[in-house]
Amino acid sequence: MTLRDKACVTGIGETAYVRGSKKTALELQMEASLKAIRDAGVDPRQIDGVIPIGIVSGTAEDFIDNFGITDLRFSALVPHGGASPTMALQAAAAAVATGVCNHVLIAFGRNVTGAATTKAGARIHTMPQFHYVTEFEYPLGNVAPAQIYAPMARRHMELYGTKVEHFGEVAVAHRQHALLNDNAVMKKPITLEDHASSRMIADPFRLLDCSLESDGGAACIVSSAERAADLRHRRVFISGVAEGHPDQPGSITQRPDMTSLGIAKAAQRAFQMAGVTHADIDVAEIYDCFTYAVIRQLEDMGFCKKGEGGPFVEGGRLRLGGALPTNTHGGLLSQGHVWGLNHIVELVRQLRGDAGRAQVQDAEVGLVTGYGDLGDGAIAIMRKG
Repeated sequence: MTLRDKACVTGIGETAYVRGSKKTALELQMEASLKAIRDAGVDPRQIDGVIPIGIVSGTAEDFIDNFGITDLRFSALVPHGGASPTMALQAAAAAVATGVCNHVLIAFGRNVTGAATTKAGARIHTMPQFHYVTEFEYPLGNVAPAQIYAPMARRHMELYGTKVEHFGEVAVAHRQHALLNDNAVMKKPITLEDHASSRMIADPFRLLDCSLESDGGAACIVSSAERAADLRHRRVFISGVAEGHPDQPGSITQRPDMTSLGIAKAAQRAFQMAGVTHADIDVAEIYDCFTYAVIRQLEDMGFCKKGEGGPFVEGGRLRLGGALPTNTHGGLLSQGHVWGLNHIVELVRQLRGDAGRAQVQDAEVGLVTGYGDLGDGAIAIMRKG
């Protein structure tokens, strides 16, 4: 069977994105969840499916206890880092399309800007999917995500001539969009010159190539298309959705092709399921842990050939008013970092026509991606009803 248009995102919610939140990750997750439930116009007790995102998230039992759920029929954990929220859309769509449940909550919360033990470099080495990195690269000083992903970006530059200026195009576009968003951490304009002169973190990544560390929560509700017709907002259909994993997913540096990503395997399936072409995409929310990741995903999704992602983003193509407005909320680079669940929230706003100053005119079809761990990928194509 196909999942095309069998499910809709019916509710979205997010907390303020800040640094130094006094709330726990669970509190932030619950706050965002209640906002999404309220946005959908359902009662918390009507939630009968739960997918908590991430190892710091609450459990299904936490939602049962806090929301008074008496008939939870489905729960799952999708352990693939930043790809998890978009992968969870596929699991949720399958659950409601087959009648297992009616309303699935996908939720995430994080508080990581306090103690040093919560920093990304400390967290990842507790995750089993990083055991190759921990065993073979960590002893050589390869600790933080920027260091782990840098060889992939450098290899792409050497093979295809990708330039620092191309990374800067991504950073500047996302920052311009964040300036239109009241709920964004970064509010200072930047230029290509600012990007090029920002301090080096791990060659070739500079400070402005790297996503934020921030606190906050985000959530969405996925309902069956039939149920969605009776809820508060116009329907936003999940038309195509897929996930993919790279060959040798446990190590970037040991792959035959260090630049390979899992989304290359998922994109064709998602576009076929949705029955659309790349020319139909009005707005894109692309996982941006690093500027380079946006360029590579554009290539693997087929917007341009491999190696042509750098020139593709030139000339303001990703900015509002450009050919492919991307990360209209500011993304992980400039809005906030909640593993990309904020990207789903923003795409739904765009397709509802509720994105305010960052609204893409006449947006009807859009996509959202996830990128996690060492190259796991996911994509969802949505359309307004």
